[in-house]
Amino acid sequence: MTNQIGWRKFAAEVNNKNQTIDLARASLYYAQAEYPNIDINEYLNRLDEIAQEIAANLPLERYPLQVIKTINHYLFDRLDFRGNSQDYYNPDNSYLNKVIDRFTGIPITLAVIYLEIAKRVDFPMIGIGMPGHFLIRPDFEDAGIFVDAFNQGEILFEQDCEAKLSQLYQQPVKLEPHFLNPVNNHQILARMLINLKHIYLRHRQLDKVLDIVEGILALFPHNPHEIRDRGLLYYEMARWQEATVDLKAYLKTLPDAEDAPMIQMLLNKICNL
Repeated sequence: MTNQIGWRKFAAEVNNKNQTIDLARASLYYAQAEYPNIDINEYLNRLDEIAQEIAANLPLERYPLQVIKTINHYLFDRLDFRGNSQDYYNPDNSYLNKVIDRFTGIPITLAVIYLEIAKRVDFPMIGIGMPGHFLIRPDFEDAGIFVDAFNQGEILFEQDCEAKLSQLYQQPVKLEPHFLNPVNNHQILARMLINLKHIYLRHRQLDKVLDIVEGILALFPHNPHEIRDRGLLYYEMARWQEATVDLKAYLKTLPDAEDAPMIQMLLNKICNL
């Protein structure tokens, strides 16, 4: 069982209005559930220090490309942050403290660091939840450029995003406009947690998966699929009463779901125990 204090702090932080959520702090709170001895303020201070160094080197005329190149130079050339393509599914890639310590992560955690640095140098950026690969872009209308933090801050245009999707899926993929829609802090945190959920599921670490599902439900309390998944976890853990509550709630919300017969079969099994 992971440290519950971190999860309680996480739930309290994400209970704020979306625009007031401290993305780095919330990410570190859930990391504290796994690494209870980390000092949250130490990591926030490290982000502050990086931002101060970058701010000192920004040109007087803050054209977007110049700002991005300055951030890129410091993060990827001087500090040597890198995408962890060799060990992509290591859970530490999804814990912000470990990403900062090891200067390596996956697209979304490196993007969170980039977003937090950009915010601190007064150059707001937003997350872009492209399928299979997380990007960021400057937060103004018709920016037209995207940044790939996983690939050393590579600057992309829309046609590059389509090419990257085709490369990821190893077949031609047409770029739909909604693929490049911005995502908010709740959605970013949920995507980070879903990554961890899948990793721990593969390793059958059900206690950790349960905590992570609770974290996702702190972000989206009425998500029927996460309620179902929590019920299935309870079933696996022989916590019959809790499983019954969640699985019934799922069927009530989505009575015609494709997996409804299977869920009903599990409920019948519980009744016959």
